Amino acid sequence: MKKECLTIIGTAHVSKESVEEVKNVIHEQHPEVVAIELDSGRYKRLIQERDGVEEEDISITKIIKEDKVGIFIASAMLTLIQSKIGAELDVKPGSEMIAAIEAGEKNCAEIVLIDRDINVTLQRTMNKMGTYEKLKFVFSLIYSLFDDEDEIENIEDLKNPDVLDEVMEYFKDKSPSVYQVLVHERDAYLAKSILGIEKDHVVAVVGAGHKKGISHYLDNPEEIPSLKELTDIEKKGFPWVKAILALIPISFVAIFIIAFWKGIDIVYNLYEFVLIGGGCAFLGSILSGSKIQSALVGFVVAPLTIIHPLLAAGWFSGLTEAKYRKFKRSDIANLTKIGSFKDLWHNAIFRILLVVVGTNLGVTIATLIILPSKVFIPLAGKIFGG
Repeated sequence: MKKECLTIIGTAHVSKESVEEVKNVIHEQHPEVVAIELDSGRYKRLIQERDGVEEEDISITKIIKEDKVGIFIASAMLTLIQSKIGAELDVKPGSEMIAAIEAGEKNCAEIVLIDRDINVTLQRTMNKMGTYEKLKFVFSLIYSLFDDEDEIENIEDLKNPDVLDEVMEYFKDKSPSVYQVLVHERDAYLAKSILGIEKDHVVAVVGAGHKKGISHYLDNPEEIPSLKELTDIEKKGFPWVKAILALIPISFVAIFIIAFWKGIDIVYNLYEFVLIGGGCAFLGSILSGSKIQSALVGFVVAPLTIIHPLLAAGWFSGLTEAKYRKFKRSDIANLTKIGSFKDLWHNAIFRILLVVVGTNLGVTIATLIILPSKVFIPLAGKIFGG
């Protein structure tokens, strides 16, 4: 339904000027609805932070078992980057949304959350990206954490249409899959949410980068994909990829069985298998900053997880790390207050999940690169050559 009176405010998310603009427009217009670019989770966290309320505890075990470690770490790094920019400009991230909420409440307006669940957005982003694009994205995030050369002089320049178009095109060129999910899809979702608001007088507060796309979809609602298309999370990978990954451990076991059946001495090969698999897991865990106990657990379970595709050594190292690296509720709240890489490194939750990633990376290197060349190809040579 087309709105009779709709104002879209495109904000720079860490800008004092944007905070004031949001307040002024809402106080001047007295809208029936203030629509904000937040989902329920981010809205709750902002309100809790504003009111000084501790966030609810989270389950590290659940994050690890549901294989959401990558999403959690990516979210933490993005939060860090936004906090870093906010610190440079002396503006807390989300200030313009809090301003919109408070101004709306003062004017007795209904507050409507119009953004897609952040977990859905991040999962869809991960699923869309190829391996090379993921690596580029990770390196870009890391570079952004350490790059202090380019100071931000005027964040409001990003609201200039010419500058904004240039930035968005650069983003689209550098990471098309990320752009598709973070910008293009969310433009459509935000527009769909606005159209679903029953009242006519609406002020919508969104990031400046979304304003053009939202306006396009509002003028052309027939182009908006269905809600299912915008929120469904596709299963990762293709059946043949999963089949190949499953065949790797099966082939390892088959080679050992055939060698044993043919009377070939495999004691040394088994020793190499355990030492290389466990050693890579141990090294990956230690380099991720784990406790020695977690690395030792990774070493012990790695050979078993290599031949069992449904298990991951990182799960065991991470759960062990959670036992020895006690985390507090403040670690959860502090994820939204991180201002430097040092703060991130000293956050217990981030460190636990980093151990999961590091251990699994070590095992992956062992499985796909070292073990085939050092153990299984030579052993296969003995089997078929003898």
